[in-house]
Amino acid sequence: MRRLAVRIAIGAALLIAAFTLAAVLDMRAGNSALFPVKPGDRGIPVYVVSHGYHSGLVLRREDLDRAAEAQKLPVMKEVLTRFQAFDHLEFGWGDEGFYHSVRTLGDLQLTEALRALFLPNNPSVMHVVGLYESPREAFPSADIIFTFVSEAGFSHLTAALDQSFARDGDHAEEMGAGLYGPSLFYRATGTFNLFNVCNHWVAHLLDAAGLPTNPLLSTLPKGLFFDLAWRAHTRTLPRF
Repeated sequence: MRRLAVRIAIGAALLIAAFTLAAVLDMRAGNSALFPVKPGDRGIPVYVVSHGYHSGLVLRREDLDRAAEAQKLPVMKEVLTRFQAFDHLEFGWGDEGFYHSVRTLGDLQLTEALRALFLPNNPSVMHVVGLYESPREAFPSADIIFTFVSEAGFSHLTAALDQSFARDGDHAEEMGAGLYGPSLFYRATGTFNLFNVCNHWVAHLLDAAGLPTNPLLSTLPKGLFFDLAWRAHTRTLPRF
């Protein structure tokens, strides 16, 4: 029994060491020209919301309007016009079948999760939600972190967000009502799998804005939040 316990302890230590090494090697340093915001510059708020196994970005529509107009992004401008009545928008990316069928953790089925994670070429969707209120008011029980990015960094983030929408000519392809609130699904670019999940997509957009990210840690929201708090010094949005 003692030898077995020692072997288990050694095996666990090796796994932890391997994971730690992989995480260190997978670090992206960010772009110091874009982030953090320089003293005296105008910072633009970016919120990351955790829904348990899934995370999304919440952005102010007026900031997106300004960036989309400056960069002449017709698809982004079309989506913003569709949600012009709202102060904030939440964006989430994910597997088409999983996103449509798993509305709550109670709907989660092992076969669907395994299919999304391990089968290749799973089509993806964008989920856009219009929020009348602040992120905290809209998601009172969710874990939410936030930071400020530079105008240049936000422009890069907006461009990456725009490229996440699949094109039907110069138009975004709507796919029907979303999961909650005033929301819609859109056809998205990219395929979903274990190495490219929704939280990786969030990290990709934050990386475009200059934040340091880590794809391995970003696989789950807790890892994404830990890395962002550690290296990007994001702040937690307090609950009321």
